[in-house]
Amino acid sequence: MLFWGVVPLLRTSALAVFSGVLILPLPAQTPLLDALGEELARNFTVLKEKGDPPAYYLAYAVTEDESESVSASFGALHSSNRSHTRNLDVTLRIGSPKLDNYHRMRGDWPQFTAGVQLPVEENAVSVRRRAWAETDRIYRLATQRLIRLKTNTQVKAAEEDTSDDFSVEEPARHTEVPAKLKVSNQEWAAKVRKWSEEFNKHRGVLSSNITLAGTRQSKYLVNSEGTRLQHGRGFVRIIVSAQGKASDGMDLSAFESFEGESADRLPKDDVIQAAVARVAQRVTDLLRAAPVDPYVGPAILSGSSSGVFFHEIFGHRVEGHRQKDESEGQTFTKSVGKPVLPEFLSVTFDPTRKTIGKTDLNGWYLYDDEGVKGQPVKVVEKGILNTFLMSRSPIRNFAKSNGHGRRQAGAEVVSRQSNLLVESTQAVSRLQLREMLIAEVKKQGKPYGLLFDQVTGGYTTTGRQGLQAFTVVPLVVYRIYPDGKPDELVRGVSIVGTPLASFAKIVATSNEMEVFNGICGAESGSVPVSAVSPALLVTEIEIQRKPAGVDSPPALPRPVLPAASK
Repeated sequence: MLFWGVVPLLRTSALAVFSGVLILPLPAQTPLLDALGEELARNFTVLKEKGDPPAYYLAYAVTEDESESVSASFGALHSSNRSHTRNLDVTLRIGSPKLDNYHRMRGDWPQFTAGVQLPVEENAVSVRRRAWAETDRIYRLATQRLIRLKTNTQVKAAEEDTSDDFSVEEPARHTEVPAKLKVSNQEWAAKVRKWSEEFNKHRGVLSSNITLAGTRQSKYLVNSEGTRLQHGRGFVRIIVSAQGKASDGMDLSAFESFEGESADRLPKDDVIQAAVARVAQRVTDLLRAAPVDPYVGPAILSGSSSGVFFHEIFGHRVEGHRQKDESEGQTFTKSVGKPVLPEFLSVTFDPTRKTIGKTDLNGWYLYDDEGVKGQPVKVVEKGILNTFLMSRSPIRNFAKSNGHGRRQAGAEVVSRQSNLLVESTQAVSRLQLREMLIAEVKKQGKPYGLLFDQVTGGYTTTGRQGLQAFTVVPLVVYRIYPDGKPDELVRGVSIVGTPLASFAKIVATSNEMEVFNGICGAESGSVPVSAVSPALLVTEIEIQRKPAGVDSPPALPRPVLPAASK
């Protein structure tokens, strides 16, 4: 594990207030924090004292990404990239915490920040000019929207949730410099090139890619409450993917990935080489597999599959802002203190958890994007809903943040998931879970059950105007027969359903945890997340057949190299 060095405090002056901006004892600062803090104090003083309407909160957040990546396919290097960017997001609130420019009107999402680019060199003059110009632009937009909001409150129907628009939180002070990115494009280029040669042996593989990407992300935040933060993390990922096309035109794919906080947390080369061979063979096997027909019956979802299942159908529905937004379906808004899952299941979101066993988690962070310290949140305990994931946007009965306000640079903060952890008190071995599946198949008189071994992701709709539905997209699915017939690989499967009905079908779990690391896209952009779960046995799940492709397989045979054997 990579340990992060904390910069010690250098000054310990008493608390002070300057021109309405709370000044706390300062830790060792970087030039960027200095420039941001000075410009924030200057602009906030003017907008608070002379603004009409006045500002009551101002924050500058900078996301700095230093990244390197290399990609190869069929034994040849396709790309080698290096980048370094800084983006500034400005959050300006005018009015009061009770009603400000971020108040949501039906069907109207506030969007002020544009994520303007900053210089990557330490140039205080340029940083301050960009912050000043962006603050001025956003102030003009904010005043216009607040006028519309005040007008709407007089002519629109009263809102059901009348909680404030912004919460008061304790200011945070922390300076921690993430370790330097230790990824050498030259060194890794030789590796990905060598690994990707494996795909030349498999004629059914039409396209393939192996990418190693490493990122060092540093986040800076200053606000008018006195928060001064610098923190960050490293993240390195290897993605192995391959694609083929069945005789009926259906596009098929397989992938595996490895993640770590740093390159030395990744598996050894032989482990990755073996994964490349598995991906290539899996595409070959899928080409021979039978397409599925629509089906409803019992199934097992592997730990990684059930992690995606929970992320999509449960996690998004306990994000706090969805409980207040009247355009949302609000599946669980009135369910606090009531059972929402089987009583043997508990769900915690914990951004402080960096690893599970030897696996690094993608959804961890020190502070969220509003400067609130990350904290574990037990959303469900023994099936009972306790709370929601909260940013600094209060909802009825939940007035404070629990450290889950997140965003991608250039988007506005909303409440988002972090590391989702599913715990079970009704756990059995993998073999016992399979025996339970076969017993359920016989009980229902079904010809087979299903095993969802690997998924690539999923999506869900939570809006009130649409269906409260979800889709999970599996890659590797087997039919499990009750008469001892060998398991049968099938293709073209999508899991579909509605959330409340699906939860009621879970009857048992395995006693082994699996991790799905990924990137979640939603209203505030793409953020890193993890889902950790045991395998699930469900008495009923619905699948539908994916559409076949429009194009047929290539008319010409692929070039055959001497090493190609399959």
